[in-house]
Amino acid sequence: MRGLPLAAWAYVCGVVALAAAVIATSSFAGVDWTKLAVLALLFLICDSAPARLNVERARVSLSFAASLAGVVLLGPAGAALLGLSALVTGQRFFAPEKRAFNGAQFALSGFCAGTVFDLLGGDRFHPEQTRWVENVIGPFLGALVTFVLVNLLLMAGVLLLSRQADPRELLHESGQLAVGCLGYGMVGLLIAGLWPRIGAFAAVLVLLPLFIARWAMDQAYGQQQAHAATLAALCQAVETKDYYTRGHSERVSRGSVMIAQEIGMRADRVEAIRYAGMLHDVGKLGVPTKVLQKSGSLTEEEFAAIQLHPMRGLEIVREIGFLDEALAGIMHHHEKVNGRGYPMGLAGDEIPEFARVISVADAFDSMTSTRSYRAARTVGEAVAELRRGMGDHFDPPMVEAFLRALDRDGWEPPRPVVLPDDDVVETTQQDHDDPSAPLRVAGDEARR
Repeated sequence: MRGLPLAAWAYVCGVVALAAAVIATSSFAGVDWTKLAVLALLFLICDSAPARLNVERARVSLSFAASLAGVVLLGPAGAALLGLSALVTGQRFFAPEKRAFNGAQFALSGFCAGTVFDLLGGDRFHPEQTRWVENVIGPFLGALVTFVLVNLLLMAGVLLLSRQADPRELLHESGQLAVGCLGYGMVGLLIAGLWPRIGAFAAVLVLLPLFIARWAMDQAYGQQQAHAATLAALCQAVETKDYYTRGHSERVSRGSVMIAQEIGMRADRVEAIRYAGMLHDVGKLGVPTKVLQKSGSLTEEEFAAIQLHPMRGLEIVREIGFLDEALAGIMHHHEKVNGRGYPMGLAGDEIPEFARVISVADAFDSMTSTRSYRAARTVGEAVAELRRGMGDHFDPPMVEAFLRALDRDGWEPPRPVVLPDDDVVETTQQDHDDPSAPLRVAGDEARR
């Protein structure tokens, strides 16, 4: 929270002030303080161990269950008061201003959800309750959706104003967060439903399934981290072939994601193309280093070895199950729209969409990166080369999508390479990714 822009600070203060005003003007005459105390304790226990998601910086608090139970058992005012439990969060290292914002966020979410629950005709739970769909489940679902929407919108506001996320990225991440929030929120219905029969023990009873769910989400997160470590290790192995290509895989991945988001790919396909961009050159591991680093013209056999590197890449990673559609991008990222690429000579729409995306990002990063035999080209020069290759080398819609994203988001080329003083560094003398510098093949004209 430190170092927030003035607009973000004003927003945080406004949210806190609004929550304080709502609580100060509410009537707590009908609130059951025993229920409030038990649910507040449950809130604190659950909030001390948030579930990690496969979204950068994102966690889902298990306290959503207590909050939604409070919506039903305590009403709008009680739910707002319960949200203030976030001020005494079990999570360490939270600055006071962040605690205040979290408390206000939960208080406003609870108050809005409780109001919607009442407006939809939600009745208090009783042991003899029989009309569940009409009097309970329907209003509860409305309250649940309201709670999650208000919570995420309040969070999105501070992230956007503090420039910690752009709208497109935030929309993607919020979708995944909403799923976790809705899931934990539904446990609130279980707590509220059991309370008339077993009292405060209902809060204790749900702790086990809540923490089992948290454990399952942690396992999924750990698996995702293992995937990332696997990809990083493969990329690092590839980039040891040439000191000058360090960071190339990560930048191609980033450029590919820019294009994928610009053309409206689904979130799961965007994630797959992120993997494909990172691993597009993994087949270089199967190409002799002396071929990659050869300074003179290539023989036909050496050129064939380079042409086969996409197939080598497929052989290396084809058994990694989570790559899915990314495999087609790795296999065909050197195909050309005119059919003169490799390894299969596919043309036009025969080339998989992932491959057409990666081809553009790969070429652009290669041209804007320093190589041992030339300095980096400017972004303008690289853009001009992409335009020249439209319809011949590159798929025009992919180039146009990349250029739109480039205008909006910009591109930070890699820093100039500084070779280490204490090591002998072998460097590649030709670059098969650079469309402006064709490979030289003995006895034949230059090939790209």
